[in-house]
Amino acid sequence: MQAMKKNRLIKSLVGISLSLSLLTSGTMILSPQSAHAATDSAATTATYSATSASKDDRIVRTAQSYIGKVRYRFGVRDTNRLILDCSAFTQMVFKKNGITIPWGSSAQAKVGTPVKHKAQLRKGDLVMFSVSKPGRINHVGIYIGNGKFISNTTSSGVVIRDLNTGYWKDRFIIGRHL
Repeated sequence: MQAMKKNRLIKSLVGISLSLSLLTSGTMILSPQSAHAATDSAATTATYSATSASKDDRIVRTAQSYIGKVRYRFGVRDTNRLILDCSAFTQMVFKKNGITIPWGSSAQAKVGTPVKHKAQLRKGDLVMFSVSKPGRINHVGIYIGNGKFISNTTSSGVVIRDLNTGYWKDRFIIGRHL
C-alpha cells in the first residue's frame, strides 16, 4: 500500500514537472490525463534511448577491456586463448553483449542497417574497411564515438584508431548499425 502511494506521488510530481516544463516552452497541456499521457510517452522515449545508449556503451566498454589482451591471427577464432582475427573479435564482443553476428568481415557487412557516411555512425556500430583490394571489405571494427574505432589488427592487436586520419582515412567502406 505504501509503495503504491509513493508511486502515485512520484508520477504526479513527474507530471507536474513535465507540465511546467511544457508550459514554459510554449506548449500547453489541457488536462491531468494528457499530462500523464505525455509523461508516459516521455518516459518510454527516455527508457528506449537510455537502453540503446547503455547497450552501445557496454559494447564499447567490452571491446576496450580487451586492449593488450588479444593476439591477432588471420582466420582464427580461439576465444579461450584470445587468439582472434578482426571479425572473431567483433563477434566475441557482440556475443558478450547478447548479440549474435556471423564470423567474417564480409558476412558481418550484411547484418543490421547500413550506415554509408562516417558522420552518421553511432557508438557500437560495426565499421568495415578495405585493407588490400580497393572496395573489398576485409577488415572490421567497432565505432566508439568521436571519429574513433576499436579493432583487432595484425600489427598491434586490439587498438583504438582514428577513422579520419592516417592509414584508415580513405579505407572506410560502410558501417552497420545492429
